[in-house]
Amino acid sequence: MRGPLGAIIGRYPFPAGDEPGPGGDVISHDRKCRDLPFLALFATFWVAMLINSSFGFNQGNPLRLTYGLDYKGNICGSRHGDPDLRELDVRYWINPNQVYQSGLKSNQINLPDAKAICLMECPLPAEDGLNFVCDYPEGDIRLSVDDWIDRDYDYFEYLTPAMRNSSLQLQGPCYPVIFPSVNVYWSCQFIARASNVSLKHWQQMGGVSIDENMLIDKTIHNAINSKSAVLKRYVADIGKSWPVLIVCGGLLPLFLSVIWLLMIRYFVAGMPWITVVLFNVLVISVTMFFYIKAGWIGSDPLTVVIGESDPYVSIGGREINHLHVAAVLMTVIMIIAFLTSIAIVRRILISTSVLKVAAKVIGEVQALIIFPIMPYFILAIFYMFWFSATLHLFSSGQVLRNDCNINCCSYDLKLGKVNCDNCCGYSVHYTQYVGIAILFHLFGCYWATQFFLGCSSTVIAGSVASYYWARGEISHDIPFRTVISSLKRLLRYSLGSVALGSLIVSIVEWVRFILKSVRRKLKLVDYARDSCFGKTVSSSSQCCLGCVDWTIRSVNRNAYIIIAITGKGFCKASELATGLIMNNILRIGKVNVIGDVILLLGKLCVSLMSALFAFLMLDTHRYKSAHNKISSPLVPVLVSWALGYVVAKLFFGVVEMSIETIILSFCQDAEEHEGNARYAPPLLMETLDDDDHQQLQRLTQGQGP
Repeated sequence: MRGPLGAIIGRYPFPAGDEPGPGGDVISHDRKCRDLPFLALFATFWVAMLINSSFGFNQGNPLRLTYGLDYKGNICGSRHGDPDLRELDVRYWINPNQVYQSGLKSNQINLPDAKAICLMECPLPAEDGLNFVCDYPEGDIRLSVDDWIDRDYDYFEYLTPAMRNSSLQLQGPCYPVIFPSVNVYWSCQFIARASNVSLKHWQQMGGVSIDENMLIDKTIHNAINSKSAVLKRYVADIGKSWPVLIVCGGLLPLFLSVIWLLMIRYFVAGMPWITVVLFNVLVISVTMFFYIKAGWIGSDPLTVVIGESDPYVSIGGREINHLHVAAVLMTVIMIIAFLTSIAIVRRILISTSVLKVAAKVIGEVQALIIFPIMPYFILAIFYMFWFSATLHLFSSGQVLRNDCNINCCSYDLKLGKVNCDNCCGYSVHYTQYVGIAILFHLFGCYWATQFFLGCSSTVIAGSVASYYWARGEISHDIPFRTVISSLKRLLRYSLGSVALGSLIVSIVEWVRFILKSVRRKLKLVDYARDSCFGKTVSSSSQCCLGCVDWTIRSVNRNAYIIIAITGKGFCKASELATGLIMNNILRIGKVNVIGDVILLLGKLCVSLMSALFAFLMLDTHRYKSAHNKISSPLVPVLVSWALGYVVAKLFFGVVEMSIETIILSFCQDAEEHEGNARYAPPLLMETLDDDDHQQLQRLTQGQGP
């Protein structure tokens, strides 16, 4: 009985006098380009990605993700401001009454419209007098910016009587420092604890009343701690920690993956045990780091304050709450990992036999160890471009004056008088298309990653298939040429199929993500638990999730194997691969599953090691102070983990695809030769025969008296 592929896979008779071409032409036959419309779609998508990214590069400025805007619309810390603000990167609201009024429920002014300037550090009240913070020197104030900084931003003694009277009315150009403040993510957050000495001096000078309500603290805190502000800081952390991402997300996983492949090649018997033990150690280590940064153990918790602060003042933030959640999740993962390790201990010997088959393939097709370096560098270039575009897209927008309707006045040094016309502040205004552009950019990253991984898998599958079906005939050509031949077949015939496969996987994953978000929101709605409509929608979304999961299992890497061997399109290849596996599921299922588990743990070991080293690098002084201070190690660690996993998946794909291709070829080999696989490696036959013998022995013992 022939399998679903008939004689497509296998050795082909050649005309008299002809010899098979070098490097695995034994699996070549009449091929043609497949799924070309999807290759054109992928190319069009890349053009759209470039256009989308160019919009970000044109409109965005990553400084906006970290620093605020002053009342003139300048970005604090920018050298292109008026005046030059390259060293003035801390935003300070100089009028405390405006800050208080913006926190009222019946507020007539919003915090972005309150007057703010950029300073080097947050000012503090005087211990025995009254300090002032004055506006940028211009007009009649003949001071340079450097002199203004040297005077601690105070030129009150140079003011004319009219300017002094205006300042006492909190209209500037100088404003009293009544409340202490701390630098919280480059914005000065007031502490609602007015200095009695400074307040007394202010009242003696005839200054207007200053509100001392707690709102002056909460208003700025809520603005700094808003969801959009936290998201911007998380994205900015990616840009600040780029050396960490290069080392821990690129170079380290490359080194570890190559070491793992070499150890599989020369020390395969001990690798499953080493992988399981190392996985548990790394999970525990990463969990402990989350505990430390969450402040649950140790004395080095995350702080939202930049620089020194009063140790008796405690300021929280969403970043700290997110670390608490991450620590809890890692605890759950740690428990699951430990229980899973116990469950698979008895099956590790089976995985060792399967890995020996892959080690044999790697030993004979030695170019497989080197090949992933090529897609690795392609992905590295793509990710550098993508992350740069991400920073600019998230910061894209226009700095425009707010549309406000308030009555306020402030002294204009250029005009030399109090001006009541320009009270509105500036904000970064985003168009409705920015959100769509960001989602498109994120989807593009996932699709491109899946495409390059699929191409790598297809090349490896074609090389291993050549090894399987040509054993003993062209072994002298196998070590170097099969990979090149497989790569040529991919580039010439199958790029469209890989584009379709990666697109399907990407769409399915995004649909699953959207459905999960819908279910999560439904659980937060009270009536969703009680109403019939809520229950119906929740059940329907859960059913859809089940269908999506089934689709993901069907559209798997086995389709790429059939594409590499037969040149079929993606859909047909997926159907053929599924048929082969289902016909032999009882024979190969357990062997394949245990091998996949060990490989998954290996990939997680590499990615967890990347996360652990990212924690260590981010814990240095460079990223805990000054301009490179990150808001939280959470996002850089997660990005390092994700990049490490992608790199590990790229290199571990050599072993993974070797096992899958050998097993799939074995299935067809057995079906073509009436159950006897003629070309199967002896190690694979021993593994399957031992497994069959153990199952038969258990059945016999179960039927005994």
